[in-house]
Amino acid sequence: MSDDIPFDKNLDVVPDKVDEPVPGVRRVMADNPGPFTFKGTMSYIIGRGKVAIVDPGPNDPRHLSALLDAVRGETVTHIFVTHTHHDHSPGVPRIKAATGATVYAEGPHRAARPLHIGEHNPLDASADRDFKPDIALADGAVVEGDGWSIEAVATPGHTANHMAFAWREKNILFAGDHVMAWATSIVAPPDGAMSDYMASLNKLARRTESLYFPGHGPAIKDAPRFVNYYILHRKAREESILHRLGKGATDIPSIVRAIYIGIDPRLVGAAGLSVLAHMEDLVARGLVETDGAPSIDGVYRLAEGAGRLAG
Repeated sequence: MSDDIPFDKNLDVVPDKVDEPVPGVRRVMADNPGPFTFKGTMSYIIGRGKVAIVDPGPNDPRHLSALLDAVRGETVTHIFVTHTHHDHSPGVPRIKAATGATVYAEGPHRAARPLHIGEHNPLDASADRDFKPDIALADGAVVEGDGWSIEAVATPGHTANHMAFAWREKNILFAGDHVMAWATSIVAPPDGAMSDYMASLNKLARRTESLYFPGHGPAIKDAPRFVNYYILHRKAREESILHRLGKGATDIPSIVRAIYIGIDPRLVGAAGLSVLAHMEDLVARGLVETDGAPSIDGVYRLAEGAGRLAG
């Protein structure tokens, strides 16, 4: 399944060292590699002189010091946050305290769906529930800076409050974790919702930005085409789930074993949550049934009349 997307894992970046992949965009990668973060979380600096920072990153003193060193002698006027997972937003308080910049985001962390997975989300990328922006942005809002303007692009799905940011003069999108070159994004209840995620992918596919800078991994060139690969991948995953259910009712662990062949054992839990996100969507669309609300330990079956879709 993974080979249907032309992934790019080439990333020659040293943690906590600033580089400039294109004129006007600098980045500093946190030293937090892992199965969900690839080589680390990216913080971006927009412009020169009076600048904006996108995603200060984790509350890691070395990373935050490197980020402040990268803008030494400049004025940070704006901080943009794509979403509230602990590798993206907890660095905000220190950067704000050091710079006095105004913090912009969609809003605080919130669940996209009721919690049906037990008491805790087992994903490594857990929520930053302390974050609150100074200014909450609506979809389409434009924030003006010194020589740049940023459009807020609401992209719920990975989290309910996920927001990408388009640098309009450069035709660049800071995509957060919604689309990444190195791997697919995790969509895991209760933080994420598959119906929202697919709607956001279709929204991005209609936009004109040709270059994406994601929260992890290298830049994405020919971005609308890459987004369409993401859409096709998710549709294929859905078809695989329906095909497995066409053989009889089953549970999420059995589906994960059937369709995630050769998966990194560290990602099995995330794969189960991703299947749950698909199940929520399929149940809502009337294609799949379960007893009660969709849950991680539920048993699922094709809805009557849906069998032809799983053939």
